[in-house]
Amino acid sequence: MALLALSNVKFCKLKKELFLDEIKEIIKYHQKHRNLTRIAYKSAWLFLINRLYKDKSLETVIVNELHFGRSAARELKELTKCVNWKREKEEEDGRGERKEEVVLLGWLNSLEFFFRFCELRNGGYVELFSSIVEVLRASRDDFRGISNQCIYLFDKAAKNKAVQIDFLLKSGAIDIILEEIHRLRLNDEAAHECLQFFKNVSKRLKRKKKDEMKEVGKKPTKKELFEKLEEEGYEDVIVSFCEMFDLLRQKYFYAYSSNVSIYFVYI
Repeated sequence: MALLALSNVKFCKLKKELFLDEIKEIIKYHQKHRNLTRIAYKSAWLFLINRLYKDKSLETVIVNELHFGRSAARELKELTKCVNWKREKEEEDGRGERKEEVVLLGWLNSLEFFFRFCELRNGGYVELFSSIVEVLRASRDDFRGISNQCIYLFDKAAKNKAVQIDFLLKSGAIDIILEEIHRLRLNDEAAHECLQFFKNVSKRLKRKKKDEMKEVGKKPTKKELFEKLEEEGYEDVIVSFCEMFDLLRQKYFYAYSSNVSIYFVYI
């Protein structure tokens, strides 16, 4: 309960000496002995991730010392197996969310802050993205709130300079976003995030680098990505849509012009 309460302490600035050693000890001990409940462990991480907003020096501790990427990936995989994805929807009387779903959403919320504020390269990204892909596949039929959050996370990750586009390819993130474009309607909340994701990926790949060796290294990734888009019939659509993206957007960041379906020939 103490860790759960701490996880709700968000934007106020705290001196590291008041919490860092103790939180590190709690997380490391759990990683070795698995002594905490799922909600307590998630809460310890969420409290630490929330501190990134005010203190960027925590990046090294979170990424290199405590290995957040691997920890989050493992927890998401375990929770994906625990949630009853096929259960019938219960009436909205307060019993609709189960404990596992609440904890899972807590991890996804932690990842939103992580991708937004942590710009340190992380070798565990491919494993982490693969876990988010698994959650998205499991939740997209009956748990749109969870699957939409997964899509939103990929959009945030694509904006993060520490995330290599190659990681998104290897993990299957780009493949599943392409699948979601087939499934979604333009008035679905996640439609904007899917398109924004490809817009950000495109920007990242087109950005000129002073280092020519980096540009050479990106070419195979560019080729593989554009081949996927071309195979699905989206290359021209997404590239040209970027040019009028802001004009078509209306409100709530995901609503579009009533005649946009004419523009998307696959609709």
